Amino acid sequence: MTSTHTPSPVPGTPPAGDRRRWYALAIVMTAAFMDLVDVTIVNIAIPSIRQDEGASFSQIQWITAGYALAFAAGLITGGRLGDIHGRKRVFLVGVAGFTLASALCGLAVNPEMLVASRILQGAMAALMVPQVLSIVHATFPAYERGKVFGLFGAIVGLGAVSGPLLGALLTEWNLFGLGWRPIFLINLPVGVAALVLGGRFITESKAPRALRLDLVGVALVTLGLLMLVYPLTRGRELGWPLWGHLSMAGAFVVLAVLVAYERRKSARDGSPLVELSLFRVKSFAAGIAVQTVFGIALGIFFLVWTLYMQDGLGWSPLRAGLTGVPFSVAVSVAAGVSVQKLVPRFGRKVLQAGALVMAAGVLLYLWEAGHYGLGISSWQMALPLVVMGAGMGLIVAPLTDAVLSQVPREHAGSASGLINTVQQMGNALGLGLVSVVFFGAMSDHAAPSRTGLAHADAFQNALGWVAAVLGVIFLLMFALPKRPAQHVEGASGNASEHAVEIAVEEKREALV
Repeated sequence: MTSTHTPSPVPGTPPAGDRRRWYALAIVMTAAFMDLVDVTIVNIAIPSIRQDEGASFSQIQWITAGYALAFAAGLITGGRLGDIHGRKRVFLVGVAGFTLASALCGLAVNPEMLVASRILQGAMAALMVPQVLSIVHATFPAYERGKVFGLFGAIVGLGAVSGPLLGALLTEWNLFGLGWRPIFLINLPVGVAALVLGGRFITESKAPRALRLDLVGVALVTLGLLMLVYPLTRGRELGWPLWGHLSMAGAFVVLAVLVAYERRKSARDGSPLVELSLFRVKSFAAGIAVQTVFGIALGIFFLVWTLYMQDGLGWSPLRAGLTGVPFSVAVSVAAGVSVQKLVPRFGRKVLQAGALVMAAGVLLYLWEAGHYGLGISSWQMALPLVVMGAGMGLIVAPLTDAVLSQVPREHAGSASGLINTVQQMGNALGLGLVSVVFFGAMSDHAAPSRTGLAHADAFQNALGWVAAVLGVIFLLMFALPKRPAQHVEGASGNASEHAVEIAVEEKREALV
């Protein structure tokens, strides 16, 4: 969720006692909830989509990775469009586009159309989501925002738990014989209601001095990531052709060009997509690395976990969705304890303990998957999932302050936009790596009777990679400050609100 400047309400902003501001809050919360549920709801329906549509493994990856990539590439641009053209206007455009894209997803006639519609959906979410907290800032007085931000945290947690369950139920119910399609079509009435009511109750606001758009920077970031992710997703199916290796190598050249361009643009007009000076702050540079690598781990785990339970073990979507509830609950509980009790006393050690605890949960899951084989039950999975969730909760909530604690306040907006972007890019890269660490471990010509075993073996291979990535995260965390500076958490103005924005986005990312 990206915002660049403190919003400047235009005349007509509802006064503090005006009930309309709560209607506006309900509308933007509904939109945020719709985005979160749409991310989490898809994972549980992936096996049904693959079976019904005959999608290839790479297409399955792009159904999720395409959304994450488009969302990542458009986040900063979406936030700045709201600053320039008005947050209400851009929010409503995003809602309309997201609703249209959801209809196209639900009506997709082949995997190619579904992938394209998901990419459009991600791009529209990038217009919609960054405006949410900016609209809250422009609508509510400062003394009410703490209560509002608390509500946002609750919405994120509710969406994380309800998304998989809702997806499982809609898929199992097979409403009107539509199979998995209602997971997208459910957005239509919600989106239409948000459009009608948003036009009436949301107050327009703009930034007093909006930065210019850096479309070249967006294009270079998107191109570089595509050149890296696309060969990873298609390489195994195509026999790892030479062009794939050249493309992945060229991606680093494109990113080097991006750095040079951003340096020139910063000197020319002071409005780069990426504020390079931030990387001179040790804690921020390390935090960006942690966010990226953490996104990779999550991108790998959640997709292969879903495929393992449904395709490998033959479980129904509902059983798979219910199996994940202990994980979501553990994340929420541990996140609250880490911020309120542990971090003030132990500082950085809490985050590092989280990485080790989560790795221990992954290794326990790896052992159980091998020990129990295809006979493993949901209750046997509960313990490693709770351990993993507890470890993740120790990381996601306090990581915000650790990353932002040494960032100058005037760069809080740029820092928040960059953190949210690399979270999504790491997730997209992790989804691309699924082709290597999961599908690459499966035999393309495995006999039907051995499909379950092939999935189980591939799942264990992927878990080994996830544990290794968490070990890297533990080492990277040594570069974070021992104790996050208090000015971020307790600051007034933009710095504190950007910390809240990232905290909400981190929890969103962790629970999808």
